[in-house]
Amino acid sequence: MKIGIPVEENSMKTNISQSFGRTDYFLIYDTDTEKADFLDNSAANTQGGAGIKAAQRIVDAEVDILITPRCGENAADVLNMANIKIYKNIGNSIEENIQALKDNKLNLLQDIHPGLHNHGSK
Repeated sequence: MKIGIPVEENSMKTNISQSFGRTDYFLIYDTDTEKADFLDNSAANTQGGAGIKAAQRIVDAEVDILITPRCGENAADVLNMANIKIYKNIGNSIEENIQALKDNKLNLLQDIHPGLHNHGSK
């Protein structure tokens, strides 16, 4: 299973980013191989549509589950169409959230917001 997480830096010791669409990096963690890859989020500084572009990046990485603090409705639509489940993180630790997911202690993200249209930059 592949897990996607928006993160502040390309390190397992960094925090989960508070912004999905405008995060600097995505951690792609494979639970089968325990391999961690970090993808640059090319949508982070775009004028508009960052959430949709970020969601497509997650889809292209063949992620099964996204762990994030928040997600806009347009991005959620892209993720849902790809059958990617969206879970709400607990705290900011990557390792704790991966373990919480394995232990079935994370809840599905219920609060999908309308999005921040024309947000511009971080």
